[in-house]
Amino acid sequence: MDPLETRIALLAERCLHAELQGLAWLPAGLGARRFARARLAGAAVATAIARIEAPEDPRIRPGGAPPEPAQEPIRALLEAHGLPVPRRYGADPEAGIELLEDLGELSLERALGAAGAERRRALYEAACDLVPQLQRVRPAPGVEAFSRRLSPELIAYKAELFARHALGLRGRAASAAEAEVVRAAFARVAELALRAPQRLAHRDLQSSNLHLRSEAGGAPVLALIDFQGAFLAPPEYDLVCLLRDSYAELSEDELLHQLDRVRPQLPDAPARDEFLSRFDALTLTRKGKDLARFVQAAQERGDRRYLRHLAPTRRMLLRAAERAAARWPELGSFAALAAELPEPACAR
Repeated sequence: MDPLETRIALLAERCLHAELQGLAWLPAGLGARRFARARLAGAAVATAIARIEAPEDPRIRPGGAPPEPAQEPIRALLEAHGLPVPRRYGADPEAGIELLEDLGELSLERALGAAGAERRRALYEAACDLVPQLQRVRPAPGVEAFSRRLSPELIAYKAELFARHALGLRGRAASAAEAEVVRAAFARVAELALRAPQRLAHRDLQSSNLHLRSEAGGAPVLALIDFQGAFLAPPEYDLVCLLRDSYAELSEDELLHQLDRVRPQLPDAPARDEFLSRFDALTLTRKGKDLARFVQAAQERGDRRYLRHLAPTRRMLLRAAERAAARWPELGSFAALAAELPEPACAR
């Protein structure tokens, strides 16, 4: 065994009294964290997920911003509030390893791809229903999520990513004036975010971070993963991540159905016009960042897997930019700039 596998084996033996029979590494995502499925013998569970932290990379966060906190104790807090999260069997803090419940391979993203219209609606309703539950979780000692927030600095960082990487899809770099248009638009969204109610948000509540957990004697239920980056944000934030998901595009009618259904359930229950307006404004920064990260992964790491998501991400960005500019004319220059992103380039 290599040293990492040895640490995982020792952890499985200590926490589950199990023998490690093998590891299967799961496909990497955009982040540097690694995951492996551990096959076990002699335990009550046949498999578990080894979650291995990576060295902190300051390039993927704004300058001066603190690193993401550990997954504990936010996982324990969500579990205590009845939210569906993986069980934690144990940890090796020195090696940065956690041993977690294996939720299986069926993500919401995959389930949606195989579902008919009625099933898709039911799955989205179940996912949206998690958002009010998250927003009702109250602060607890030692949980850093409640001292972190969607800050102007984070939104400004997204603006720089968009100007540097996404605008390059036009075949030329952004000019200084164009970069300033992006900064001004994202700063306007940051102002709106600061004035909004602040509620706990998963931060990356997209279809790949929800898995269908099989429950004994019942239908599968959606469970949350990858929530260590949770922070305080406007009540629309997680819904933008979920319903404007680059990996699972929704029709406008279905999106409005889900938003109208879940809005009254939110603790702040924002007025509909305010709610939809902030939803569009936050979409600008979220989809702008996603577009940029997909291009960045291809350019800097040679990881072209995400380029197939550029076209739907562009569509979502343009729809939201058009509506936001109609409400806030000062965003018109950004909407015009976003419209220059060529669809053929995004499709490639």
